[in-house]
Amino acid sequence: MAIGGGAPISVQSMTKTDTRDVSATVKQIKRLEDVGCEIIRVAVPDMEAALALPRIKKKIKIPLVADIHFDYRLALKAIEAGVDKLRINPGNIGAEWKVKEIVKSAKMRKIPIRVGVNAGSLPRDLLAKYKKPSPPALVEAALRQVRILEDLNFGDIVISLKAFDVPMTVEAYQLISKKTNYPLHLGITEAGLPLLGSVRSVLGIGLLLSEGIGDTIRVSLTGDPVEEVKVGYEILKSLNLREHGPTIISCPTCGRCEIDLISLTKKVEKKLKNVHAPLKIAVMGCVVNGPGEARDADVGIAGGKGYGLLFRKGKEIGKVKEKDLVKELMEMVENLIREMTTG
Repeated sequence: MAIGGGAPISVQSMTKTDTRDVSATVKQIKRLEDVGCEIIRVAVPDMEAALALPRIKKKIKIPLVADIHFDYRLALKAIEAGVDKLRINPGNIGAEWKVKEIVKSAKMRKIPIRVGVNAGSLPRDLLAKYKKPSPPALVEAALRQVRILEDLNFGDIVISLKAFDVPMTVEAYQLISKKTNYPLHLGITEAGLPLLGSVRSVLGIGLLLSEGIGDTIRVSLTGDPVEEVKVGYEILKSLNLREHGPTIISCPTCGRCEIDLISLTKKVEKKLKNVHAPLKIAVMGCVVNGPGEARDADVGIAGGKGYGLLFRKGKEIGKVKEKDLVKELMEMVENLIREMTTG
C-alpha cells in the first residue's frame, strides 16, 4: 500500500493484544479489517513475538508493521517474517553495524522504515538544550534519526512526531513539513479514553490535514482499536478527504421535535452497521427544516408527531407512520445501493 506521493491518506491502528498470542492478535486484526483499517502495527518486544509474525501475516489481508526497539535481531527476524514495514528508531538500536544490518536487509526486501519521536522520550541532550519538550526539540530528534538512515543511503522513510499536547504536536508537524518531503504519519499520542481522546485527535489531526499536512493517520485511544479506525475515517470524511461507509446527518433536537429522535438515530446507526457504501443519510426531527437542512443527503427521514417524511436529495417522496420510519429508510438505502451497483 502506497503512503504519500498523492496516495489517499490511509487509516491505521495498532493491536492491543499480546503479539505472542497469535489467535487473539489475528482475531483483533480481522475485526479492524472489517471496519476498514488499512495498516496494522504490532508490538514486537521479544523473539517469541517476532517468531509469531509469519503466522499472523499469513492470516491477515492488510499490511503488517513491526514495532521494535533496542534489539536489532528482532528487526531482522521481522523482515525475514515478511512484514511490510518496520517502526524503529535507529538511535536506540545500538552500534552502527547493527543499524547497517537492518538497513541492508530492509533494502533487499524493499521494506520502508518509520522513525518517530515522542515528547515523553526525547534524548537527554535535547531536553537539556530546549529545557523541556517542544516542537523544535521533536523535529531535531526526528531528523537525527532520519540522518542515520540517510547516511546509510536509505530513503524509504516515514516520519512521526507525537505528543499528548495538541498545539505542540501541530507545530512540530508544521515545522518538519517545511524541512523534509518524507511522508508524515499523524497522531496525538496517549490521547486518552474514547470521548476525550477522540476530541484531542480530531483537533490535532484535523488541523494538520486541513493544511495539507499528513499522509497516514492513527487515532490513539485507550479502548477498543476498532473505535480508533472509526474516528480516523470520520476525520477524513469530515474534511472530504476520503469516502468510507455511510455518514449519518442528524439534528441535535429542539422544542419542535415531536419524536424520540435519539432512539431513532441509534436504531438507524445499528441498521447501517454492515453497510459500506459511502452514503449520506439524514435522520431529522423536524418536518419544517429537516429536508432543507439535509438537502445534500442521499436519503433521509424527517419526523413529525406520529408520522414522518421520506426524502431523497432534499425532495419529499412520501409520508409514513413513525413506527415505519426506520424500515422505510432502510428500504431506500437498499434500493440506492442496488442502483449504485447496477450502474
